[in-house]
Amino acid sequence: MQEKVYNVLFLCTGNSARSIMAEALVTTMGKGRFKGFSAGSHPGGAVNPFAIEQVANTGYPIIDLRSKSWDEFGTPDAPHMDFIFTVCDNAAGETCPYWPGHPMSAHWGFEDPAAVVGTDEEKRAAFQRIFRQITARMNIFVSLPLHMLEKNAIQREIQAIGETSV
Repeated sequence: MQEKVYNVLFLCTGNSARSIMAEALVTTMGKGRFKGFSAGSHPGGAVNPFAIEQVANTGYPIIDLRSKSWDEFGTPDAPHMDFIFTVCDNAAGETCPYWPGHPMSAHWGFEDPAAVVGTDEEKRAAFQRIFRQITARMNIFVSLPLHMLEKNAIQREIQAIGETSV
Protein backbone atom coordinates (compact mmCIF):
# COMPACT_ATOMS: atom_id res chain seq x y z
CA MET A 1 0.00 0.00 0.00
CA GLN A 2 1.36 3.41 -0.97
CA GLU A 3 1.76 5.95 1.81
CA LYS A 4 -0.19 9.20 1.54
CA VAL A 5 1.72 12.18 0.15
CA TYR A 6 0.91 15.33 2.14
CA ASN A 7 0.73 18.67 0.30
CA VAL A 8 2.23 21.54 2.28
CA LEU A 9 1.87 25.24 1.38
CA PHE A 10 4.21 27.87 2.83
CA LEU A 11 3.02 31.47 2.76
CA CYS A 12 4.94 34.71 2.99
CA THR A 13 4.13 38.17 1.73
CA GLY A 14 6.64 38.36 -1.16
CA ASN A 15 7.22 34.64 -1.83
CA SER A 16 10.86 35.26 -2.65
CA ALA A 17 12.90 33.72 0.18
CA ARG A 18 11.59 31.96 3.33
CA SER A 19 8.56 30.29 1.76
CA ILE A 20 10.65 29.26 -1.25
CA MET A 21 13.30 27.65 0.94
CA ALA A 22 10.62 25.88 3.01
CA GLU A 23 8.96 24.50 -0.15
CA ALA A 24 12.23 22.92 -1.24
CA LEU A 25 13.13 21.64 2.21
CA VAL A 26 9.84 19.88 2.95
CA THR A 27 9.92 18.22 -0.44
CA THR A 28 13.51 17.00 -0.19
CA MET A 29 13.57 16.20 3.52
CA GLY A 30 10.16 14.53 3.35
CA LYS A 31 11.57 11.83 1.03
CA GLY A 32 8.38 11.42 -0.98
CA ARG A 33 5.96 11.82 1.95
CA PHE A 34 5.54 15.58 1.39
CA LYS A 35 5.16 17.84 -1.64
CA GLY A 36 5.98 21.47 -0.94
CA PHE A 37 4.41 24.57 -2.46
CA SER A 38 4.89 28.26 -1.72
CA ALA A 39 3.05 31.48 -2.43
CA GLY A 40 2.70 35.08 -1.31
CA SER A 41 -0.05 37.57 -0.64
CA HIS A 42 1.87 40.17 -2.68
CA PRO A 43 4.47 38.17 -4.62
CA GLY A 44 7.53 40.09 -5.71
CA GLY A 45 7.71 38.28 -9.03
CA ALA A 46 11.26 36.96 -8.56
CA VAL A 47 13.01 34.50 -6.29
CA ASN A 48 15.87 35.98 -4.28
CA PRO A 49 19.23 34.76 -5.67
CA PHE A 50 20.49 33.97 -2.15
CA ALA A 51 17.44 31.73 -1.61
CA ILE A 52 18.23 29.99 -4.89
CA GLU A 53 21.78 29.37 -3.61
CA GLN A 54 20.43 27.68 -0.50
CA VAL A 55 17.87 25.61 -2.40
CA ALA A 56 20.44 24.48 -4.98
CA ASN A 57 22.27 22.59 -2.22
CA THR A 58 19.16 20.49 -1.44
CA GLY A 59 18.86 18.87 -4.84
CA TYR A 60 15.45 20.45 -5.37
CA PRO A 61 15.05 21.52 -9.02
CA ILE A 62 15.53 25.27 -8.92
CA ILE A 63 13.84 25.55 -12.30
CA ASP A 64 10.57 24.81 -10.45
CA LEU A 65 10.94 27.89 -8.21
CA ARG A 66 8.87 30.95 -8.96
CA SER A 67 7.27 33.76 -6.99
CA LYS A 68 3.49 33.37 -7.20
CA SER A 69 0.25 34.56 -5.64
CA TRP A 70 -1.55 32.55 -3.00
CA ASP A 71 -4.68 33.03 -5.12
CA GLU A 72 -3.41 30.13 -7.27
CA PHE A 73 -4.04 27.78 -4.36
CA GLY A 74 -7.51 29.00 -3.42
CA THR A 75 -9.25 27.80 -6.57
CA PRO A 76 -11.34 24.63 -6.78
CA ASP A 77 -8.89 23.02 -9.24
CA ALA A 78 -5.79 23.78 -7.12
CA PRO A 79 -3.97 20.95 -5.36
CA HIS A 80 -5.64 20.03 -2.07
CA MET A 81 -3.43 21.18 0.81
CA ASP A 82 -3.06 19.17 3.99
CA PHE A 83 -0.99 21.80 5.81
CA ILE A 84 -0.50 25.55 5.44
CA PHE A 85 2.23 27.41 7.29
CA THR A 86 2.85 31.15 7.37
CA VAL A 87 6.58 31.82 7.66
CA CYS A 88 6.52 35.59 8.03
CA ASP A 89 4.65 37.72 10.53
CA ASN A 90 3.04 39.91 7.85
CA ALA A 91 1.38 36.97 6.10
CA ALA A 92 0.25 35.56 9.46
CA GLY A 93 -1.73 38.74 10.11
CA GLU A 94 -3.40 38.92 6.70
CA THR A 95 -6.79 37.57 5.75
CA CYS A 96 -6.07 34.44 3.77
CA PRO A 97 -8.18 33.09 0.95
CA TYR A 98 -10.48 30.15 1.50
CA TRP A 99 -8.48 26.95 1.31
CA PRO A 100 -10.41 23.97 -0.09
CA GLY A 101 -10.40 20.98 2.23
CA HIS A 102 -9.77 22.95 5.46
CA PRO A 103 -6.06 22.15 5.85
CA MET A 104 -4.34 22.33 9.23
CA SER A 105 -2.36 25.50 9.69
CA ALA A 106 0.20 27.10 11.97
CA HIS A 107 2.55 30.07 12.06
CA TRP A 108 6.27 29.34 11.86
CA GLY A 109 7.79 32.82 11.99
CA PHE A 110 11.31 33.48 10.73
CA GLU A 111 13.20 36.75 10.33
CA ASP A 112 13.35 38.05 6.78
CA PRO A 113 16.84 37.42 5.38
CA ALA A 114 15.98 39.52 2.32
CA ALA A 115 15.70 42.57 4.61
CA VAL A 116 19.38 42.39 5.56
CA VAL A 117 21.36 45.37 4.29
CA GLY A 118 25.06 44.92 3.79
CA THR A 119 27.61 43.09 1.73
CA ASP A 120 26.83 39.96 -0.24
CA GLU A 121 28.65 37.98 2.45
CA GLU A 122 26.41 39.45 5.17
CA LYS A 123 23.30 38.74 3.12
CA ARG A 124 24.45 35.20 2.36
CA ALA A 125 25.12 34.62 6.08
CA ALA A 126 21.57 35.77 6.90
CA PHE A 127 20.11 33.37 4.34
CA GLN A 128 22.25 30.53 5.67
CA ARG A 129 21.08 31.22 9.24
CA ILE A 130 17.38 31.28 8.30
CA PHE A 131 17.83 28.21 6.10
CA ARG A 132 19.28 26.34 9.11
CA GLN A 133 16.35 27.47 11.26
CA ILE A 134 13.80 26.30 8.69
CA THR A 135 15.73 23.01 8.40
CA ALA A 136 15.55 22.49 12.18
CA ARG A 137 11.77 22.92 12.23
CA MET A 138 11.37 20.83 9.11
CA ASN A 139 13.31 17.96 10.73
CA ILE A 140 10.71 17.85 13.49
CA PHE A 141 7.76 18.17 11.12
CA VAL A 142 8.79 15.45 8.64
CA SER A 143 9.46 13.11 11.58
CA LEU A 144 5.91 13.32 12.94
CA PRO A 145 4.06 10.00 12.64
CA LEU A 146 1.13 11.69 10.88
CA HIS A 147 -0.54 8.41 9.94
CA MET A 148 -0.77 7.51 13.64
CA LEU A 149 -1.94 10.85 15.02
CA GLU A 150 -5.47 12.17 15.11
CA LYS A 151 -6.16 15.63 13.71
CA ASN A 152 -6.19 17.53 17.04
CA ALA A 153 -2.86 16.00 18.06
CA ILE A 154 -1.32 16.94 14.73
CA GLN A 155 -2.62 20.52 15.09
CA ARG A 156 -1.04 20.80 18.56
CA GLU A 157 2.26 19.42 17.26
CA ILE A 158 2.54 21.73 14.24
CA GLN A 159 1.76 24.76 16.41
CA ALA A 160 4.39 23.65 18.93
CA ILE A 161 6.98 23.38 16.14
CA GLY A 162 6.35 27.04 15.30
CA GLU A 163 6.97 27.98 18.92
CA THR A 164 10.25 26.08 19.03
CA SER A 165 13.31 28.24 19.52
CA VAL A 166 15.60 27.90 16.51
